[in-house]
Amino acid sequence: MREKAILVGVSLPFRELIEESLDELAKLADTAGADVLGRVVQRREGIDPAYYIGRGKAEEISAKVKELGLDLVIFEGDLSPAQVKNLEELIPVKIVDRSGLILDIFARRARTKEAKVQVELAQLKYLLPRLTRRWTHLSRQVGGIGTRGPGETQLEVDRRRVRQRIWKLSKELEKIERARAVRRKGREGTFRVALVGYTNAGKSTLLNALTHADVLVEDRLFATLDATTRRMWVDGQMALLTDTVGFIRRLPPHLVASFRSTLGEVQEADLLLHVADVSHPACEEQIALVREVLEDLEVCDKPVILVLNKVDLLEGRGFLDRMLLQHPDSVPVSAKEGTGLDQLRRAISEHMRLKRTTVRS
Repeated sequence: MREKAILVGVSLPFRELIEESLDELAKLADTAGADVLGRVVQRREGIDPAYYIGRGKAEEISAKVKELGLDLVIFEGDLSPAQVKNLEELIPVKIVDRSGLILDIFARRARTKEAKVQVELAQLKYLLPRLTRRWTHLSRQVGGIGTRGPGETQLEVDRRRVRQRIWKLSKELEKIERARAVRRKGREGTFRVALVGYTNAGKSTLLNALTHADVLVEDRLFATLDATTRRMWVDGQMALLTDTVGFIRRLPPHLVASFRSTLGEVQEADLLLHVADVSHPACEEQIALVREVLEDLEVCDKPVILVLNKVDLLEGRGFLDRMLLQHPDSVPVSAKEGTGLDQLRRAISEHMRLKRTTVRS
């Protein structure tokens, strides 16, 4: 059963257009399994410390929730524990913020053991400061005699259990990272290419097109989470092509920290293919955001080919010509239609030749 939701945002001075941000939030909600039935935007000079929005607007939303029979309210920004508590007292349904929604999507999409450990660790780190006296989920798992310390409240017991679970998952993730490092070492000597880009830019489609693989492809945000590596042949030479998790603006920091081992594939790559959706209205902003993430990962010194994907969705050549003028070394392609792939292979081949020349010298 899909849940019914309403989106809430605050329009602040000197901030990105709120409607664009809510459009992306609506796509996230759809991916998470919710149908968005409305939006509420409040113009303010600053975020309300108690309710994020004003109390009066929160009461209006409460009335709308009852009128439409909604299941949850999704906030465009991240809420503090106090704001969540105050909102829940006024609004009689689940309150979810942007980070919580993204974490929920990752939890639904995780398939491998590594992804599940990474997501659970991020969720618990996000959850720990938000535990309140109404928190009962963990206390239901283990209860009764012997589960409480002397004078310890149930809230403190639950917090201790969360911290213990975080410690255990962190150790498990370290073990997985060591195994991944061993696998990476075994690939030494093979040219490695990593796909990076904003979520839903078409990285998995491009992986399938270049390697004849059958990786899951959906027109939804974060369709795939796990790093997938396939063989790719370029001018008779074998290379390894890895698809990595997509980026998004204001990605929860706990999620970035937990996925460090997966993103390590980017740090080990010889070449990065930065895949951008050239048909998206915010294409240039998304390119800039991905570059910021690559700076954070300290991989800006690596060679990068900007791949302008989804040219088949453009109505005219005007914007594409402008992008090619701004990024003269970029390659326009349609991974879905297969156009431009020969030019991309030639560009990859040139980087492989430069790599071989450097190694010989």
